[in-house]
Amino acid sequence: MSEKRDYYEILAVSRESSDQEIKKAFRKVARELHPDVNAHDPQAEEKFKEAAEAYEVLSDKERRQTYDQYGHDGLRSGGYQSRAQGFGSIDDLFSAFFGGGGFGGNRGPAPGADIGIQTSIEIEDVLDDTSREISFEAVANCEHCHGNGAEPGTPISTCDRCQGTGELRTVANTAFGQMVRATPCDRCGGDGRIPEEPCKVCSGLGRKHTEKRHRIDIPAGIETGQRIRIAGAGHAGEPGAPAGDLYVEVEVKEREGMVRDGQDLISVVQVDATSAMIGDRVEVETLDGEEEIELAAGTQPGAEVRLRSKGLPQLGNSRRRGDHRFIFNVVIPGNLSEEQKRLAGELDESLTDENRAPKESGLFSRMRRAFG
Repeated sequence: MSEKRDYYEILAVSRESSDQEIKKAFRKVARELHPDVNAHDPQAEEKFKEAAEAYEVLSDKERRQTYDQYGHDGLRSGGYQSRAQGFGSIDDLFSAFFGGGGFGGNRGPAPGADIGIQTSIEIEDVLDDTSREISFEAVANCEHCHGNGAEPGTPISTCDRCQGTGELRTVANTAFGQMVRATPCDRCGGDGRIPEEPCKVCSGLGRKHTEKRHRIDIPAGIETGQRIRIAGAGHAGEPGAPAGDLYVEVEVKEREGMVRDGQDLISVVQVDATSAMIGDRVEVETLDGEEEIELAAGTQPGAEVRLRSKGLPQLGNSRRRGDHRFIFNVVIPGNLSEEQKRLAGELDESLTDENRAPKESGLFSRMRRAFG
């Protein structure tokens, strides 16, 4: 950051704040910038260094006095250089200030990562609860050694480097006093134990890649893009840590001639102009099979007929279904013969204002409303 901000502003404290208030404010800012809760901010590390520098000055009586009198220029002229800027990574920073693992001490074995996959179902499958068997690649506990990394029947010894704690601690003298940094043991990988004879299948790791199968339950009414979570079905964690979760995103395949609108289905029905004029019965396709709907005499383009409870159910409730809506598109005949034109002309001459359709058809407005 090219221009240094006011240290009191950075920690959101007043110039009259006590040492305890400054310390409390720094811890609050540090918690807000912790990567576990602030992963979305790529500048979190620089912001933390800025806050650490502010605390480094304001927590030291002489430096604070110099800063209050002369500001940043006074610190620079006195040869002050922030040690907070010298740390390599944000993990080093948090370890230096708060010990290994940030604010909570040692984090312990890492849990398994989550897995995300997709599966497809037909739109007919949405009518009722259904299930699917899925397969996916995952890290799982080795079945040969049951996850302990040792060849069955062979002993597992306590790591002599970390004495079974799984971590190594180093003490460094800094401007803030003695700081303790904890890192996973490089010999046992943080497990605290070492197999005397590593497992031949997983090479002592305790885990290996495998193909897993899982049957998932898909509720009625599910929509494309919705996800199903299966707890503990993801990648296996480190020894002593839980597995991740499996997230299955569902795609509901479209069916030709049907558009989904929430719980409703929408279809466009092409009808001849003569049928629309005199009325007819039209055969249509629904998810439950073929149905007949009434085409009333004088049906206008964009008119709609609903078949109640022929749509899709609410999520998780197959008994309550939406409607299947049919919108009529009246097709004007073409390639008329001379005789047909003559008859059409006679029909036109016989029509009165009561017979004629409105000048502005509602077809397009109805279609826009129907399809969003």
